[in-house]
Amino acid sequence: PLSTYAVYGGVSINPQMMRLRRGVDLLVATPGRLLDLFRQNAVKFNQVQTLVLDEADRMLDLGFAEELQSVYAALPRKRQTLLFSATFSDQIRMLAGLALNDPLSIEVSPRNATATSVKQWLVPVDKKRKVDLFCHLLRKQRWKQVLVFAKTRNGVDQLVERLLAEGVNADGIHGDRPQATRQRALDSFKAREIQVLVATDVAARGLDIDDLPLVVNLDLPIVAEDYVHRIGRTGRAGNKGEAISLVCADEVQLLAAIEVLTRQTLPRHEEPDFIPDHRVPMTDASGQVIKKPKKPKKPKENSAKRGLGRWMDSAESGSAEPAVKAVRKVPSFNGGARKRKP
Repeated sequence: PLSTYAVYGGVSINPQMMRLRRGVDLLVATPGRLLDLFRQNAVKFNQVQTLVLDEADRMLDLGFAEELQSVYAALPRKRQTLLFSATFSDQIRMLAGLALNDPLSIEVSPRNATATSVKQWLVPVDKKRKVDLFCHLLRKQRWKQVLVFAKTRNGVDQLVERLLAEGVNADGIHGDRPQATRQRALDSFKAREIQVLVATDVAARGLDIDDLPLVVNLDLPIVAEDYVHRIGRTGRAGNKGEAISLVCADEVQLLAAIEVLTRQTLPRHEEPDFIPDHRVPMTDASGQVIKKPKKPKKPKENSAKRGLGRWMDSAESGSAEPAVKAVRKVPSFNGGARKRKP
């Protein structure tokens, strides 16, 4: 059987060096840690036959372009290179041009497409009420397991703190947390010991969970391609999945970019108790804002009713008729015969 081993940053490098001395057939590594091991002579590339770049678009988004070029320079010229990517941007095409020689392209689905097994929709909400809406939906829908994506580390911590305060078994992962802590949270979530896992895009890369039923976007991603990665965590291996995005008015341009990328318009479902004061403009799959809804106005009282109300008040005070205001007489400038100048 093939021997395998995984190396990554955020943990001590010494145990990894000790293990690699025994040799390995298949090494799974992050670019940065792989270069560290290479520079310390813990790994040698002279017998490498195949290089596999998985989630290449995510590696570029995370700034690994220079590390990847250093890895290419150290590898044997004669090798097989495989590149896998869920999305295809100009950067990916440039990377393919550097790493691949006359490659064969295989597409299992249209570029940047989302899985048809994932039901997608959005819920419009004011930005300040997103956390309240998520907690409401969690109780109302009785979600058993949900992966939530937040845009910032503070957003992850705030939602986890709120969920724990409400008695929900939740945890969060982001770049500020040690690798060991993140791994424990992931393992607990996979074992269904945690009901809600809140994560940033960076911390959740490569996350693979069997039968994950639901992904919630607390915030829309800045990069539209990340939306494809996020909702790709559910609906795998022929299973059904759901992806819900909580969208505020400030995110309409991000929403439009996602709809252009995926070539579809996300259906909207409003939650009655969370109708936003700042409505989310309507969009289409071409990225255009086709209708900017106006803020609903409060109904005005009828002027006749207001006058009647004052008359009723005066009647109660003893006056038989409504008070009539005196009208100031406007002087006439056209009265009398017009005199001609001599």
